[in-house]
Amino acid sequence: MPRRWPRIVIGLIIVVCLAGGLLYAFWPQPIPVDLTRVAQGELQVTIAGEGQTRVKNVYVVSAPISGYLLRIDADAGDDVRSADTVLATIQPIEPEFLDIRSRRQAEASVKAAEASLAVGEADHDRVAAELDFAISEQARARSLARRGTISAAQLDRAKKDVETLRAALATAKAALRMKRFELENAHAALIDPGADAAGANDAANCCVPVRAPVNGKVLRLMRESEGVIRAGAPLLEVGDPRNLEVVVDLLSSDAVKVREGAAVLIEDWGGPGILTGQVRRVEPYGFTKVSALGIEEQRVNVIIDLLAEPAKWRRLGHGYRVNTRIIVWREEGVAQLPLAALFRDDDRWAVFAAVKDRAVLHHVELGRIGSDRAQLLSGVDVGAQIILHPNDRIGNGTTITPRQTTSQ
Repeated sequence: MPRRWPRIVIGLIIVVCLAGGLLYAFWPQPIPVDLTRVAQGELQVTIAGEGQTRVKNVYVVSAPISGYLLRIDADAGDDVRSADTVLATIQPIEPEFLDIRSRRQAEASVKAAEASLAVGEADHDRVAAELDFAISEQARARSLARRGTISAAQLDRAKKDVETLRAALATAKAALRMKRFELENAHAALIDPGADAAGANDAANCCVPVRAPVNGKVLRLMRESEGVIRAGAPLLEVGDPRNLEVVVDLLSSDAVKVREGAAVLIEDWGGPGILTGQVRRVEPYGFTKVSALGIEEQRVNVIIDLLAEPAKWRRLGHGYRVNTRIIVWREEGVAQLPLAALFRDDDRWAVFAAVKDRAVLHHVELGRIGSDRAQLLSGVDVGAQIILHPNDRIGNGTTITPRQTTSQ
């Protein structure tokens, strides 16, 4: 019997050690958590949106007439002066090639005009001869009237014949000029492309210069190469890049919260710091836009003026991307919680407060909700420690140990 006691004692020791090890292994360990305090200070609610810069007044320079556009030498970024800088030059269009039928018709028109001119010259000569004869008859009538051989009526009739033939001669001369012009017109229809180009396209009688409408820079070339162009065709865009605005398309549900005059923070624009702006207009007309996920959304353009000094954003240009945050509400001395500490408990907002080494559930009432913080109306006191990013391992009464305390 005495020999069994050492075995029993050793066995009990082993059992106690195993039990203690299992108890230690399965004993609930404190969960490390990140803590922050309920703060009080300024809170602002913003609506974020991606926008683009654009020149306020963009002028599209178009061709004033149809013609042959010479190559545009201007480049994007070139300075222009109103009514001084020539942006483009338009020449007359060269005549088209004539097919065999059109050429035969044009040649026939020339022959017809020549024959008509010959008729006009003969008619002119006939009227001129009749006028010479009438003038001689009038002279004889005056001589006979002085001697009393003919009556005054016969003399007046001779005068009338002279005046009538003079008018007929003027008509014949005008008709003759008209027939000469018709012959020139018929000859013009036979001009081939490239014929007499030097005389037709010199600077004295041909080209139409297109000048800059305003002072600024060339923003974009829509047509650079030479070629035939129609009246009204766009050539390039001109504007003043020192006069910029930002346009942001927001969801219509967000746009109704924005008021004219609201402050704007412009971020990620490529330069240092944050630029300031102000909402000038919320356009009253919405439009449909398909998102990257293929969802149709109603969007509204919000126009923003830059308030920062132009020297700060002088490298921005037309059509540059920027990120904006429009401030729709701002107030001082507001108790606030980080959104990272909030979660839904059934249909209410809740947080876990850190009381000594325990997590205590608190239901809270929220007011305005910003991008990363929310207004606290009730539920926990200012200065209380709360748990950030609570996971499913934390419940009411769970033992916790602080990992770090932040001042979010």
